Amino acid sequence: MRSPIRTLLLAGLALACAAADALADDYSRPAKQVIARARAASGGTGWGMLRGWHEAGLEGGVRYESWTDLLRYGLRVETHAPGGVRVLGFNGAGAWRILPTGTVAADPLILTEARTAAFFRAGAWMFPGRFDAKGDYVGVRQSRGRAFEVIAVRPWGGAPRELWFDRRTHLLARMVERSGGAAVTTEVSDYRKVGPVLVPFRFTVQGAGGAGVERRVESLDFAPPDRAMFSLPRP
Repeated sequence: MRSPIRTLLLAGLALACAAADALADDYSRPAKQVIARARAASGGTGWGMLRGWHEAGLEGGVRYESWTDLLRYGLRVETHAPGGVRVLGFNGAGAWRILPTGTVAADPLILTEARTAAFFRAGAWMFPGRFDAKGDYVGVRQSRGRAFEVIAVRPWGGAPRELWFDRRTHLLARMVERSGGAAVTTEVSDYRKVGPVLVPFRFTVQGAGGAGVERRVESLDFAPPDRAMFSLPRP
């Protein structure tokens, strides 16, 4: 049985997250309405309880593990390839990468990649007002006999993506990135209930150099991350 103190703490956390989400952000009213329907269809107020996103699985046949902060920018992705472990990190200000050789790399391209991944990988667009981003309503699109409501979202300092929501289920079904010339489409599927929310477990990339690459989530939890993991370890 949930204790009164725990209930009050959870309620306080939900109110704090709701207050953060209410901050002015550059999302159009129609875009916010699409997001509100997506939230309602996939967990509603349950999204306000999440503080982190920790997943593990296979991406392109290679094992990976990632951590994302859902309260403020933070990302760490460890890819366990046959040649060694690659690490991508982003603490909200700086981004870095450690190669299997132990070499540390950091440049503006890594920062753009990391900020984009930190925003879209764990669905930060679900929280208008919490992260610096711009969102616009594109309209209704038809594809393969299905209708989608489309919004375009660009995190500040990151690459924009179109988010396609199924008009029947209101769930995210597709992400399209057009910033690199040829469109890169990620099909989103295999929704499962984890804790208070319904989330996708399968992402299939089509187009450009990522044709046929699939990310399958095998485990997922929402434990708050240790912020230290998002910065380079001190010597």
